[in-house]
Formats: sequence, C-alpha cells, structure tokens
Amino acid sequence: MLSADSQSFVSSLPTASGVYRMLNEKGEVLYVGKARNLRKRVGSYFGARGLASTKIAVMMQQVADIAITVTHTEDEALLLENNLIKSLRPRYNIVLRDDKSYPYIYLSAHRFPRLGFHRGARKAGGRYFGPYPSASAVRETLNLLQKLFPVRQCEDSFYRHRTRPCLQYQIKRCTAPCVGLVDEERYQEDVRHAEMFLEGRTQAVVDELVTRMEQAAERLDYETAGRYRDRIAALKRVQERQYISGEGGDADVLAAVVKKGRACVAVSFIRGGRNLGTKNFFPTTGADAGTSEVLTAFLPQYYLGKSVPADIYLNQRAADKPLLERTFGEQTGRKVTLHTGARGARRRWLQMTQTNAEDALRRLLISQSNLAQRFEALQQALALDAVPERMECFDISHTFGEATIAACVVFDRDGPVKSDYRRFNIRDIQPGDDYGALTQALMRRFRRLKDGEGKLPDLLLVDGGKGQLSCAEQVLAELQIGGVPLIGVAKGRGRKPGKEQLFLSGHARPTILSPDSPALHLIQQVRDEAHRFAITGHRQRRAKTRTTSALEQIAGIGDKRRQALLKNLGGMQEVARAGVEDLARVPGISPALARRIYDALHEQDH
Repeated sequence: MLSADSQSFVSSLPTASGVYRMLNEKGEVLYVGKARNLRKRVGSYFGARGLASTKIAVMMQQVADIAITVTHTEDEALLLENNLIKSLRPRYNIVLRDDKSYPYIYLSAHRFPRLGFHRGARKAGGRYFGPYPSASAVRETLNLLQKLFPVRQCEDSFYRHRTRPCLQYQIKRCTAPCVGLVDEERYQEDVRHAEMFLEGRTQAVVDELVTRMEQAAERLDYETAGRYRDRIAALKRVQERQYISGEGGDADVLAAVVKKGRACVAVSFIRGGRNLGTKNFFPTTGADAGTSEVLTAFLPQYYLGKSVPADIYLNQRAADKPLLERTFGEQTGRKVTLHTGARGARRRWLQMTQTNAEDALRRLLISQSNLAQRFEALQQALALDAVPERMECFDISHTFGEATIAACVVFDRDGPVKSDYRRFNIRDIQPGDDYGALTQALMRRFRRLKDGEGKLPDLLLVDGGKGQLSCAEQVLAELQIGGVPLIGVAKGRGRKPGKEQLFLSGHARPTILSPDSPALHLIQQVRDEAHRFAITGHRQRRAKTRTTSALEQIAGIGDKRRQALLKNLGGMQEVARAGVEDLARVPGISPALARRIYDALHEQDH
C-alpha cells in the first residue's frame, strides 16, 4: 500500500494534465489513467468516493507507488495513455485484446488496374475501400465484384507472364487484359463502375447502364444490350439486399453490453450506405465495469492511429465525448461526431448492432460455462492435482519431410490464447523425423520459459503416442523442469474421433475416455487447433519455398537478369544444366557473374 502520508504526496502533484501509472511493490504497472488535473484525479483515489468501487479498493491495496508524466494538453495525455495501455496491458484497465489491422479492398493504379485484398500499411498508389470487419467479408465482396464487373483480380506476377487467357476469362469473370482481348477504354469503364459500387453509388451505376443498354438497343446491338441488361438485374438484386435507401455516407455503429463480469462491443461498418458486416470484441474488464466505462475505454484504443469515419453512433454516451471528438478530428483532418441518439435507418443500425452484441456475449458466456465444465471434467478424468489453468499442445506438420513446421497452441479457462501461439521452422533434421522435430520445438520453447520468458503450462499435450511422449519427457528432464503433467494424444483405431488413446507420463497403459466425455472433447478441441495451426504454417512455408527461384538467392541477380536467363535458356531446368560459357552469352551476364551463378546452382553437388 502507498505510504500513509498520501495527502502530502497528493498535494505535491502538479495541477497540469498528464498520465499516472499505479505500480505494485515489484514495479509492475497495475493501472494507467489520464487526467486533466493530476492532483485532483489522483487525490480522488484516496477519498471515500474513490474506494466505493470494489475494483479500485482491491487495486489500491496493492499500490506501492504512483508514477506521473506531465503533458502539455489533455489530448496529448489521451494519446500517451492509449500507447501505455496497449504496450503494458495493465491488469486493472479495460484492454482491447484484438488490435490487428483491418482488411481493405485495394484498386491498383496500373494501366489495367486490379482489385485485390489488402491488409497493412496503405503506401502503394491506388485506392483503398473499407475497412471491412473480416477477411471473409472482403473476399465475399471481391467475389461479388467479379460477377458484376470483370476487373482482373490476379496478382501482377501472374498477369505479366500470361500468353493465353486464364479460366476467369472462360467463365466471364475477366476480360483478359493480360493478352489484349479488351481495349483500355472498355476496361476503364468497368473499373469506374466498380469504384462507384464500392463508394455506395449503386443507383448511379444502374442509371448509367440503363442508358447504355438503350443506346445499344437503338444500334440493334442486342448482344451488348443483353450484357448490360444482365448486369443491371444483378445490381438490382444486390441493391435490394444490401442498400439502405436514402442513407448514404460512411459511419461506424458501436454497441456495448456488459453481463456477469464480461463485456462485448459490436462494431458495424457502414460504407456508402451499405452495411459491410459486424465484428465483435470482448475487452478484458473489471468485475464492476459499466457499459459507458467500457465504451469510453474502447474508443481510443480502437480508433487512435486508424481510419475514423465522420459519424460514430453509440448505444451509450462516452464520458470523454468532447475530448475524443477533438482528438479524432485532429487525427483525420475533419470533423468527427459521436452520436448517442439516432432516427430512421441509423436507429435500426444501432438496434441491430446491439442485438448482435447481446447475442455474441450470450454465446460467449455459454461457451465459457461449457469450457469450465470441460476443464473440471479433465481434472477428474486424469486424476490431476488441480484444474489446469493453462494447457499447451504441440503438433508437427510436413509433406514427406518437406518444410517441417512445429506448432504450439495455448488454451486457458477462457479458451484459446492466440497471442501465445508459436510456430517453429524445423531445420537440421532428417526429413520425416517427427521425433527430432518435436524435440527441437520443445527445447526451443521450454528453454525460453526456463529463462523466465512466459508461463509454464499446467498440462502439456503432444500429438502422438509413446514415442512423442518420451521426447517430451526427455526434454523436460534435460531442462530440469518438473511438475508438468504430460499426455500423448494418439489417434485410435481407424483414426476415428472418439477412440483416441491418451498416454500419460508414468502410466504403462493408455487411457481411453468415453466418446461423450467432456474431458475428451476438450482434448480433441486443443489437439485439432494445434493441427490446424501447424498445417496452415506448413502450407505457407511450402508455398513460399516452391515459388521462390534459386536465382533470387544469388547476389547480383535482380528481376531483369533473372527474366533474361529464363527466357534465353528456356526455363529454370535449362539454366541449371547450362555451363559457365552458356550463361555468359545471356545479355547482361558477365563471365564473373556466370561463374557465380554456376557455383551457386551446383554447390549441393559437391
């Protein structure tokens, strides 16, 4: 607890704006807050009003010191508070766990532009539409666009090397600009219509297509008129399903709900009057956090440093509304308004978003209740000393020894802890040596934990039987890590779910649980998640290996020289067969570079 002379400490604080950090005896940050007046705000924690909250009372019993940072303005304090919460993730703050970037639809600036999926920094030339709530929402929209407007969606590397139209042309999803089957004027018309559609100006596209259809019919060009007619019909169907008449513009709609100590914030994305979908967030909160408090903490963590629409609709008023509006406005360079009341279509948006939030939180609470029961059943089924708080599971994935990946997934009583997931690229083992791969991954993982990085699991699962279990036992013994129960999860007869054999460390015979056992269901869930995470990483690594040319690894070989070698010699196989003299005959390849290429491609033969 902070020194009893708290009044003296508070009176020494400045009356300026700033950020304060509550620290425990170990120097760990318990809470980060901002203040317009530091002396007044920090002093409130030591009065009767501050201790009325159970969360604050519990926190103040642990506070050993308070660190202060003075800022020039309250806006600056808000930005600093947000950065500290994201980096330190204090225990008593409301923390937004999912802070990844959101996907966009990208329209490139090429002569024949492409539409594509984009996530990350928006540095390349062209236009970005979004953000969208999820990758699946982007892909669904791209698929729809491909049916409506035949603008290419292929990667530039694929586009540049085409000599004949691909399947997308055959099924009328692209006009094949790669091989010159469409003129630039007609292609740009499709691009312009796609842009108008993404901006929400669907009716303007329909009106323009109606005019062109009538003009084509007057010229007796019934084939072109029919093509416009089909596109108009498709757009009308989309318009009926997605467009909210008379309510254009961009907006975000946020609804927060709190129940049984858990919170959900649902965010609906309205772009050009169309609802692009809803994403749900489950920030970590204190037991007595209210809806307004959750929204007030959520808004800066979610929007600072990101794209902010001009209008944000909330189901509860945020405590720092003027400050947030001012800060968001300065960030975007235009006015941003936080609305708490709405009429018409916007009111329906709010109601729909709140319904989504309530339903998502209800399902989360049910899932957590079921998960808690499964953890308790696992303790009983395996006779563990206590209910596990943290489980880790390892799996190995490869294709005949190629691109071996080991994956580790983590579950706690709330479900997957994806921030703690890890993948390991396995090297320097015999191809197909699963035992060697598992040993290497476990050694790398637990050596870090032994050094104090991260937390030890209460239960360790490995996908496999006695051999994999023995590998895990040897690693933990070598690192002198004890007290971690080990289980090898082997697929049963016929590899059918429900017949798994569990090899427990120290037990001679495997344990077989009932197919309807909640404990087995939990083990299957964790094992399947490890398998999914491992095979996804393996496929990514394998694809990268197979699409990377050996020439790209040679110093002095850029894209132009690589293309010259492949074209002049007839492909990678012929380049590998060529001698130094043959390589030197290729334009741009000097004798010294030819020797370097030859040596690099044949070094494994020595």
